[in-house]
Amino acid sequence: MNMKPILTALSTLLICFPGLSGAAESSRPNIVIVMVDDMGFSDLGCYGGEIPTPNLDALAVAGIRFTQFYNTGRCCPTRASLLTGLYSHQAGVGAMTGDAGLPGYRGFLNDRCVTIAEVLRPAGYFTAHTGKWHVGSGDDSRLPLQRGFDRFYGVPEGGGFYFRLKPGRTIRLNNEILHSVNNPLPQDWYSTDAWTEYGLRFIDEARAADKPFFLYLAHNAPHFPLQADPEDIAKFRGRYKAGWDQMRQQRYHRLKELGVVSADWPLPPRDATVKAWDALTPQQQDDLDHRMALHAAVMDRLDRSIGILVDGLKERGVLDNTLLLFLSDNGASDEGGLLGKFGPGTPGDAQSDVYLGRAWANASNTPFRLYKKNSHEGGIATPLIAHWPAGISARGQWCTQPTHIIDLMPTCVDLTGAAYPETHNGKRIQPLEGVSLKPLFVSPSEGLPRRRTLYWEHMGHAAVRDGDMKLVRQGRNGAWELYDMAADRTELNDLAIKYPDHANVLVEKWETWAQRAQVYP
Repeated sequence: MNMKPILTALSTLLICFPGLSGAAESSRPNIVIVMVDDMGFSDLGCYGGEIPTPNLDALAVAGIRFTQFYNTGRCCPTRASLLTGLYSHQAGVGAMTGDAGLPGYRGFLNDRCVTIAEVLRPAGYFTAHTGKWHVGSGDDSRLPLQRGFDRFYGVPEGGGFYFRLKPGRTIRLNNEILHSVNNPLPQDWYSTDAWTEYGLRFIDEARAADKPFFLYLAHNAPHFPLQADPEDIAKFRGRYKAGWDQMRQQRYHRLKELGVVSADWPLPPRDATVKAWDALTPQQQDDLDHRMALHAAVMDRLDRSIGILVDGLKERGVLDNTLLLFLSDNGASDEGGLLGKFGPGTPGDAQSDVYLGRAWANASNTPFRLYKKNSHEGGIATPLIAHWPAGISARGQWCTQPTHIIDLMPTCVDLTGAAYPETHNGKRIQPLEGVSLKPLFVSPSEGLPRRRTLYWEHMGHAAVRDGDMKLVRQGRNGAWELYDMAADRTELNDLAIKYPDHANVLVEKWETWAQRAQVYP
């Protein structure tokens, strides 16, 4: 038999259908997206913070750090945008999980969007999610396995716990409820560790199936209530006795040294509602040192879990060809009052209800203004670390181009060769809003067009960024403010009165987008 025509045909098949080739299959990257909850912009050591985060710092040095990556300012909308590549209202999650009966405010992912898992699984990927879902519960059709994930271990209803479940939360393995308030978690269970442990288990399943994997690991940390082991808290007790004024200055100077903050951008004044540290009593200072020590302890445990994840990838021989992305869903939260609160129990234990509070959140978000929920930089700016030894050539560099959570889905589609569908389950799917970040892995400064228009809205807070100009509003009745992000990213010099025509053009752009993206009605 003449084998030449057969071999030629096989070669053609392997070129046209790379999934048939083991070598080609292995060249497609694994993807791990790690999202944390309520982390301040400068809470990481590699972003100017004093909290030791050596594992994340190592990823940053060996990868790329982004200075202008944006979320949506709140947990549910950010998750919806991450998973779908759409603005959150387009996916049905314009606010939180309540159903207002309006297209943009159903409180769960609608049927006119697809998730990253729903796109990657048909392309041969093993898809898994651990941790906080928070984009639909109460109906099994809204859960991860019904939205493209092969495996799920986590909490559909939201986070806000570490040692034990809070009322209204369940822990599920796939669709099965493992734990609830009536079926408590094991004594030594801690959410940060559990999400990572199950993530590695699911990666083992992917490897056993000889498939590339997509893992979406969504941590509760460092969202309130802040809870950690006593020995972890003790490591940080006393470190914050100097107070938030000094902490803000120190972080600001480190950010300038790193090049994240321009020397032309002044540090905003302390939040006007917050007292100077020196005006507090010694007892208040001690309590507040304890509160920030708890936040640092939760961050420390989080960083250790990243180390376990990276070591696990390395031990399994898959680290080099795994794109690992690390980011936060929003900035630090000012919930819990000006000074936060301790609540019942011993601070940090399973019964306690510790909130960081506005004063420390103001420091945590250094160098930016305002907080979670807002569309000012303190609410929507997040660190983004991208690590991929086999795929990032611009290692150790900073990317200063504006990028957005809507860009993660297009990046996954681009890197995996998956097809983003026009229809799904008989419904027409909305086209992607973002762009792939892949070019930035080679050229962080020039990889994307410099002028992009990005939009935000959450509970009346709103913004539009067009190139270097940003128009932003605090609340539905707030006045529109205009800032030049190149000259004034700390948002101190409002140009709206000086350039009313420019502001009006951006208002019109935002209104047009709001109509198109289901922000209205």
